[in-house]
Amino acid sequence: MDELLKNHLFATHALAAAGSVTLSTIVTYPLDTIKSLLQVGSGSAAQLTSSQVLHRVQALSGNSGLYSGFGWFTFGRLFGVGTRFGTYEILTAYCKDGREDNYVSTSEALFSGMAAGAMESLIASPFEIIKLRTQVTSASLLPSSISNIKNKALTPSVARFLPGYTPNIKTLNQSVGLLSILTSKHPNLNSALQNYPWMMTGSGKPPSIYAVRSPVQIISLEGWGALWRGLRSGIARDSVFGGVFFCSWQFLHQMMLHWKAAGMKPEPRYNNEIGPLSPLAVSLAAGFSGSIAAAASHGFDTAKSRSQCIVLPKYTAMERRLLKWRRPGNRFERYTGMHPRDRNLLLRGMGFRMARSGFASFMIVGTYFLTVDCLVPK
Repeated sequence: MDELLKNHLFATHALAAAGSVTLSTIVTYPLDTIKSLLQVGSGSAAQLTSSQVLHRVQALSGNSGLYSGFGWFTFGRLFGVGTRFGTYEILTAYCKDGREDNYVSTSEALFSGMAAGAMESLIASPFEIIKLRTQVTSASLLPSSISNIKNKALTPSVARFLPGYTPNIKTLNQSVGLLSILTSKHPNLNSALQNYPWMMTGSGKPPSIYAVRSPVQIISLEGWGALWRGLRSGIARDSVFGGVFFCSWQFLHQMMLHWKAAGMKPEPRYNNEIGPLSPLAVSLAAGFSGSIAAAASHGFDTAKSRSQCIVLPKYTAMERRLLKWRRPGNRFERYTGMHPRDRNLLLRGMGFRMARSGFASFMIVGTYFLTVDCLVPK
């Protein structure tokens, strides 16, 4: 490991990869913000438009609101994209082992890309939920009472289970009145009921997203498992994306090699004899493959985004486990984490995701080749 870190060639390629991912994220992040808000802000009755989303973010958070959650998303992209390409290279190296020609078939690229996408989902999921809730907060109108909540005296259980809630005294008094008719009375019923947060809300609704958006708030209220909420739909999304991306990229790469080899005398037997392709051509192929992969996996991306915007307190999750709560929907929806009520919303924001993924893939590959060409000595 020490020898690998001391290798300047390895450090140059790692620096080029990290810089290309960061630059592509900076350029395309506003598209991701609009896409995410279109996915989570639309309902079956009313669906937002991109102009409405943009106007709302600018009115509530300014132009900087388009970059809300950028830091978390960048860290997730660095680790996630690195895991995706690293896993793919390891698996394809195993496929190419023992072959005279440095060749990977499209089917091998498909299955290797699916496995690489699944690994990427496991790594990047905690960063995505924090990023998404920060984006939603930038388009949310925070109530004025939020700033006064800290000055109110709350019991420890209420402060832990229901952050951001103002006690509903009317509901508490009604509950006390209903229970006071029991023959066996508690000496201090009012104080006893305050230890049960669900008696204080009056609505049964969990806190809003803007009240549970930081890592500490998410872990405190929803537990560590909430960082991987929507993992089923996330694995389905990234597996489909990775498989389609690498399969189509490998297909286009092979087609360009055949095009370049046409008319060569003598006719090359192996791909290595054809020579390298133009970096621009490879980057354009990667961008096109990224757009196609985004379109193929967008339904799962919408399902994951909408599930991550659901605040599920730990005590509610425990009740569901005890009651053996069954996921709604058909078998495919249960396995992939989709909800039946989102069937008509799965394609929301697909154009923005195709544009972001295509342009980001083009920039990642193009910037990587350009940086390596400038830094690596000839």
